[in-house]
Amino acid sequence: MSIAANLAIQSYDTARIAAKPAAAERSEAAFGAALGNFATGLHQAEVAARSTMIAGADPHALVEALAATELAVETAVSVRDKVVEAYLEILRMPV
Repeated sequence: MSIAANLAIQSYDTARIAAKPAAAERSEAAFGAALGNFATGLHQAEVAARSTMIAGADPHALVEALAATELAVETAVSVRDKVVEAYLEILRMPV
């Protein structure tokens, strides 16, 4: 085998490892976990709001839950905006 063939084989192996689907599965799992955490946080804030309004629970807990929910929603909106911006940038690429 020539040196060029060995270099090509090494490059192929490196690219194959980098494009391995397991990395995509991990990112999908991380995205699913983040989405689950977001939904759980919204649900906890809703439960805290109900308990404060109905049972007269601690209003401080309600304020904390609402602040956490506001932060989660702002983060989700920021991520959405970045995804849309990246998509639009891809659309602007010349083919």
